[in-house]
Amino acid sequence: MDLELKDRVVLVAGGSGLIGRAVVERLRLEGATALVASRSTADGEHGLTLDARDQESVDAAFRTALERHGRLDGLVVTAAPSARTLDPARNSDPAQVLEAVDAKALSFLRLANAALPVMTEAGFGRIVGVSGQNAFLTGNVTGSVRNAALVIAAKNLADAVAGSGVTVNTVSPGLVTQTPAAEVKPGTPGESSPAQIADLIAFLVSPLAGAISGGSIAIGHRTPGAVSL
Repeated sequence: MDLELKDRVVLVAGGSGLIGRAVVERLRLEGATALVASRSTADGEHGLTLDARDQESVDAAFRTALERHGRLDGLVVTAAPSARTLDPARNSDPAQVLEAVDAKALSFLRLANAALPVMTEAGFGRIVGVSGQNAFLTGNVTGSVRNAALVIAAKNLADAVAGSGVTVNTVSPGLVTQTPAAEVKPGTPGESSPAQIADLIAFLVSPLAGAISGGSIAIGHRTPGAVSL
């Protein structure tokens, strides 16, 4: 299937990370110009230095992207510290929760806010944020709050630009591994690979996904036994 991404320009924040690399590769296979944005990147004219926690860095990266390419059709935000970097002994420590929310949900918001004016003026744009299935589960205050905040922020932005040609969605993996198990255990999110996540994101940033906005899409099978309406 042709996703109609040829010559589209998509900025991938966290493009040098595990999921980000897979997204960049998938988009380029579709003919898109995928810009790798990270705190340290070396990808020539397709690389952007970006610290999503610093507004000046965000603004500078978007200015550079537009100066080089003249357009911005998509934004994919995979940039966030891995859940494995969170201290389990501090799961409910307000300081850790605040830092985690800033690094993930507020970073997404800074990037989306920078992209939206460009996209709404053009009448087209796709924004996808990577959250996580612990947004829907208890047991880890830090993990739940940082991911849920991202999902809620994205839904608010999607509603704000409804009808403009711009869509905003989130994707929520469970455990991410190169060799996901087929078995899905009760009470545990299913596993998915970076390539599988990239396939979903590539569709969501394509023109073909124009009717999908405000969605929070689980990948790797949403936790069996958990229902959210």
